[in-house]
Amino acid sequence: MTSDSKAAERRRFHRFHFEGTVKLYSDKTMWETKLVDISLKGVLIEHPPKWNGKVGTSYRMDLRINNSVIISMGVTTAHIMPHLIGFQWQKIDLDSFAQLKRLVELNLGDPAILNRELSALG
Repeated sequence: MTSDSKAAERRRFHRFHFEGTVKLYSDKTMWETKLVDISLKGVLIEHPPKWNGKVGTSYRMDLRINNSVIISMGVTTAHIMPHLIGFQWQKIDLDSFAQLKRLVELNLGDPAILNRELSALG
């Protein structure tokens, strides 16, 4: 079993690829990049040009998915790879969470799996 397979097995939240753009905000700078995938707990984005953040740093992030859905949240850098950055949700408003939940629900296709993932958020 490869390390990617082991990681997928440990993962409690399904990840879904969406076409989208990301605006990542610090208190002084804004970066734009592309969305790679999202889950109920985090987001993976392409490494923005000139971004030099560190694991554990907090940001505000706005996602625009399929040119219509906008999800805003507070995130913390979870891991950094050469071309990708993973973030974990920290704060998300009710409307954004409802949008995210609906996207996941439509892509999972199984209410039992969605309920299990929602339970794991607590």
